[in-house]
Amino acid sequence: MGLDAQPRDMAGASKPVTPHPWRRFVAVGDSFTEGLDDPEPRSPGGYRGWADRAAEELSVGVPDFAYANLAVRGQLLHEVVETQIGPALALHPDLVSIQAGGNDLLHPGADPDKLAELLEEAVVRLRMQRATVVIFAGPDAGRSTVMGQFRTKIAIFNENMRSIAGHHDAIIADLWAMTELHDSRMWGPDRLHPSSLGHHAIASMVLDTLNVPHALEPLMPKPLPAKSWREARVGEIQWARDYLVPYMLRGIRHQSATGGFGAKRPVPAPLQEVPLTMPQQVVEAAMPPPSETDSGTETGP
Repeated sequence: MGLDAQPRDMAGASKPVTPHPWRRFVAVGDSFTEGLDDPEPRSPGGYRGWADRAAEELSVGVPDFAYANLAVRGQLLHEVVETQIGPALALHPDLVSIQAGGNDLLHPGADPDKLAELLEEAVVRLRMQRATVVIFAGPDAGRSTVMGQFRTKIAIFNENMRSIAGHHDAIIADLWAMTELHDSRMWGPDRLHPSSLGHHAIASMVLDTLNVPHALEPLMPKPLPAKSWREARVGEIQWARDYLVPYMLRGIRHQSATGGFGAKRPVPAPLQEVPLTMPQQVVEAAMPPPSETDSGTETGP
């Protein structure tokens, strides 16, 4: 059946096609989910990102769809679990994405198995509320770049993610399998955050993984011209000096990488234009729905 086709009942009347079952999407994580290196002045916080782009598509044809993004740049996995999972549960989502651990894996001595155990606890809590949970397998850092030294830890973490998804009926959004992310234009200058092109591709992958029809077309960038060995080496040294070394020093000194930033979309709201100069109206319109226990009716587990 084509996307424009409408199923018909026995009387021949058309019924609207429901594009997907979700009505409230909450994204939690770090700067990757906040949307860094995908600048958009009209978006909250000045960044758009894959989660916003996916939510925009999820809202098409779903008038009561709402979206919140609780991600905070720079947070480690334990901080995401401790500060975002509770607020996410309080919003009663039926779809949750949780992406975290990347900041941890770049620190010396990070244990991908222990990180996975912590993330699994969060997945269990979210699944107990019967939300659909999306977790991420990290991207392939490649062998020939400075980031290649973290490739083994990322691969181990990813295998844990697949095991967690299998045990708890979660969904894997597989960045490792996205060969298009090997194109340097998919990444911002720091090589840690996707560019606008990268966020677009990731949003498309997430929607495809959820089996949701969408209008995101692959941009199919042209192959990059090959660099000489000397040009590539100079670029690696400059990147390590400007981005990697300062990042790792902050971790060694236990300095917060959040910079005082908080969630850019702390309450679920529709994605049509909302007058952000009237925050009280936004909050009132986006209050979590009352639970069944609030109405005096208790349900089983």
